[in-house]
Amino acid sequence: MSRIGKMPVEIPAGVTVEVKGSTVSVKGPKGALTRTFHPDMEIVHEDGRILVRRPTDHRFHRALHGLTRALINNMVEGVSKGFKKELLIEGVGYRAELRGSKLVLHVGYSHPVEMEIPEGLTVTVEARGGKALTIEGIDKELVGEFAARVRRVRPPEPYKGKGIRYADEHIRRKAGKAGKVG
Repeated sequence: MSRIGKMPVEIPAGVTVEVKGSTVSVKGPKGALTRTFHPDMEIVHEDGRILVRRPTDHRFHRALHGLTRALINNMVEGVSKGFKKELLIEGVGYRAELRGSKLVLHVGYSHPVEMEIPEGLTVTVEARGGKALTIEGIDKELVGEFAARVRRVRPPEPYKGKGIRYADEHIRRKAGKAGKVG
């Protein structure tokens, strides 16, 4: 049995969960999320927690079991606490700024890169010259995907470390050219 799938999802105070067949709606202090899961998975709401059960031990159902439980847990955690990704921009002249509902990145190209901020996300740029930005929201997938798209504009390079990286990411540095010998 799936170790993750068999663990119940505890529902914190202030969060309401509604299960209708294979559709789960979660409402909390930060917002509301709704998602439809595979109809083979049995989702049961009882005693202030959610249990996910699978019909058989087929490989497909085993895979869905843990996935379904993890997605429901992410929904509950998102509406109660929220999710956050922090990005750092390193490089001379590299910076980010907000213009209305767009994030504008100046990262060494001949033009600024404009990115539309998806609905449901909050992006803040730190005052330290636009070198740090924070992406927050209640949907873990949306926060992670947008952070990855921002990082993909200028990934960090291994020689000087210039580019956009996650705050907790370590860039392995390479030695540069040794110079002429002889």
